[in-house]
Parts: sequence; structure tokens; C-alpha cells
Amino acid sequence: MRQKTYEEVVDTISNMKRFGTLAGIDVAAGMLAQLEYPQKGMRLIHIAGTNGKGSVSAFLCEILTCAGFRTGLFTSPHLVDFEERIRVGGDMIPRDDVARIGRELLAADFAVQPSMFDYCLAMALLYFKEQACDVVILETGLGGRLDSTNAVGIPDVSVITKIGYDHMAILGDTLEEIAAEKAGIIKKGTRLILESQTPEVAEVFASFARSREVAWCKTVNPSEFADMHYENGEQVYSFGDYRGLKMRMLGVHQYENAAAAILAAEAFFDVVQGQIAADLQEESIRKGITQARWKGRMEILRESPFFMVDGAHNSNGVAALKASLMEMFPGEKFHFVMGVMADKDYGRMIEELLPLAIDFRTVTVEDDRAVQAEQLAQYIRTKGIAAESTALAKCVDGKAGQEGKTVAFGSLYFVGEIERFYT
Repeated sequence: MRQKTYEEVVDTISNMKRFGTLAGIDVAAGMLAQLEYPQKGMRLIHIAGTNGKGSVSAFLCEILTCAGFRTGLFTSPHLVDFEERIRVGGDMIPRDDVARIGRELLAADFAVQPSMFDYCLAMALLYFKEQACDVVILETGLGGRLDSTNAVGIPDVSVITKIGYDHMAILGDTLEEIAAEKAGIIKKGTRLILESQTPEVAEVFASFARSREVAWCKTVNPSEFADMHYENGEQVYSFGDYRGLKMRMLGVHQYENAAAAILAAEAFFDVVQGQIAADLQEESIRKGITQARWKGRMEILRESPFFMVDGAHNSNGVAALKASLMEMFPGEKFHFVMGVMADKDYGRMIEELLPLAIDFRTVTVEDDRAVQAEQLAQYIRTKGIAAESTALAKCVDGKAGQEGKTVAFGSLYFVGEIERFYT
């Protein structure tokens, strides 16, 4: 019988939908039990939140790799290639391994219908086991309490990034409700790292930490940031005792994401006391922060004419994009390219950027949930800013002759479509 090719495996997994009433955590728990718990013996770091999960994961993976740990990283979604979801030490899983492990999983009878995310998680953990990873960083897919990644057990370190309004139909209508879902990853025995939050969200996390008897809980304090500035394509800043940190991941929000990764690394180093010298810990943190990259997050794809992409797909993300552009390019205005999903607060997203906009071009993302480009353009025109709906290829054409800087933002699927033009 002919075996499925890599392309067929990825296509089959990508089209898997979950049926029935079981939540992701229950489906994944059953799968991992049948696979004899591939995560057994690996240290775990679990990351949840609305914005910044991917960036914190990237910073932390680079820090731990620099410290000599064989580090597995599981994130979603991918922008261009499926293999981006599963990495070891920064290297993506080879296509041959995707096909091999994918065929094994698709042939198994799990007695339930796993979703694409469930299959990806199982593939990642099996691959990390084969690769003898010392530590695995798992990014939640959606929420936390019922997320498939919450079935892996008690992590050594848990991180919760910024909380904002997103996936409200599933997670809740208020920040407190959304925070309670994200707080579902907090377990007794973990060390907890939190980014700074609004008072009501902070209280939700504090309550969960108390009820789970979490003994180690640290929150990023933005008042410890100093000397923040943009210099020669890098952001430079100090955080606590770490003076003159440099990072190539751009955006004012990355200061806090990097700080969360630093605190998480310190917590992990405390877990593995004696395995890494104190001087190497700081060296690894500094080197890791500098070397970290994350595609599609304030990424400059072309210098001339200037073209940047950012996966700002909700109002919190767009607010961070706005603040970052104002810091990096004071007094300038921009051509914006936008493609978003219909369940996002795109009105608030647009309102945020109006003061910085020369004009907008809107694109319909290749997804059934996308807002139609002309609908977006019509809304923007009611705000007194020029806007036209257009094809994506026209927006990324470097010969378009448009003066000034262009910034494309919105759905990560949209950013992924743009990235494909540059690969």
C-alpha cells in the first residue's frame, strides 16, 4: 500500500476537525496515554496569554539553548511552513520526520477524533522524545484551562503574557473571564511568571495562584525598564540588574516579553540548580535575548522601499504596533495594509492607527472567517482616510512606486501569505 507523502500527511492533518463534546485537554490526555506519555522525563515550560506568547517562547528557547540545554519548542500557527510549529534548538523538524510521525499518528485509533492541533502536539512530543530534549516549551493554542497542551502534566515553569480581548465567543466577554481561562494552566508545583496586567486581571491570577498554593510567583515590573531606545536596527534597554540588553526583535511590547523570558529562565535555572554556573546563566540570557528571532512580528522584510509586517491581530496588538512605530520613527506616517478575521475588533484596530495613517489598502485573507476587503475599506473611508481594497500581490510589489514606509498587519494567516512572497 502506498504511503502518504509529506504533502498528503500535512494536508490530512490540517483538515482535521474535532467532533463531539470532548475538550482539547481530554482528547490530548487520551492520545498521550495511548502513546505512553512521550513527555515523560522532559522538563516542561508552559506559556499562555493573549499577546506575546510566541515572542516569549522564542526568547526563552534561545536563552536555554545558549545555556546548553537541548530545547524543544512547540508553537502555532505556522506562517509559511508546517515545520515551524516544531523546533529543537531553533531548527525546524525535518519534512521526513513530519511524514513519518504523521503517518504513525494517522494510522492509530485514538477512539476520538483529534483536531489538527491535537495531532501537532502529539507529533511534537514524540519528536522531542526522539531528540532527547532536556526541556520543552509549549505554547497554548487557545485559552489554557481546556487547551490540549494542558494535558501534559505539571510544568516546572508557567508563564502568562498580556491578557486582552480575543476569542471572546469562546473565552468570555470580560477580561476577568478571559484571564480565568488562561489561568487554567496554573498548577500546584509550578513556578509562575506573569507579565504586568490590569488590576482586575492581576487579581484573577493572584487568586488562582493562592488556590493552587504556588510558592514561586514573579511579575514583570515595567518600572525596572531603563534606557530604552532604538539603535542601528536593534532595541537596547536595561531590566533590573541586566544593563544594556540588546535585541533584534522590534517593538515596545518586546521589552516586557524579553523580561518575562528572563524571569522564566531564572526560575528554570533555579529548578535545575547546579547544572549551570551563575556566570553562564547571565551570559546565556544576554546572548539569547540578542539572538532571538520571530517571523512576522515587526519584521522588516524590505528596507527600500520599506516594508514591515506585524501579526497584530487584535486591538491590544495594534496598540503595541502603534506605540512601537511612534518610538522607532517619530513624526512619520505610514501606508497600512490590513487583512483580518471577522471575529476581531477591527473597528478599534483601525481607530488606533488613524493618526499614523497616510492611507490603507485592504486585503481579503484566504480564510472563510476573513472580513471582506471592500467592507474594511468602506469602514476606513467613513473615518476620512483614503482606502482601497486590492490584491495581496499588488501590496507587496516593490516596484509599486509608493513613497514612504508601508506596514502590513493583521491575521497571522495574512502575514504568512505575505511571507511566502519573500521565500
